Amino acid sequence: MTEGIPVHNQIFTYEHDAGRVELLIRIVYWIAIGIVAFVYGILATICLIIQWFYILIFGRRHESLSNFAKGYLEYIVHVMPYTYLMTDKRPGIMPVPVKVFEES
Repeated sequence: MTEGIPVHNQIFTYEHDAGRVELLIRIVYWIAIGIVAFVYGILATICLIIQWFYILIFGRRHESLSNFAKGYLEYIVHVMPYTYLMTDKRPGIMPVPVKVFEES
């Protein structure tokens, strides 16, 4: 990384080589990621319901509720390449801070 210039890695890229052992390990990871995503998703849904009422009552969004929902979406996008067999690079099972950008 050049100092002061952020590096952006495209996460949905084609990889030709794939490991057979990693394919077996992936099953355990799928289960773990699925459990974390399920629980995180339920909590994010609760936050969205609370956010809906918050907007209805106050006419604005609550930043913490919005950030929690954003964190869930970033987690899902972060683990997708691995769970959809696009890469052998294992993501962490627990959520980590990541950023998702849209190219304009």
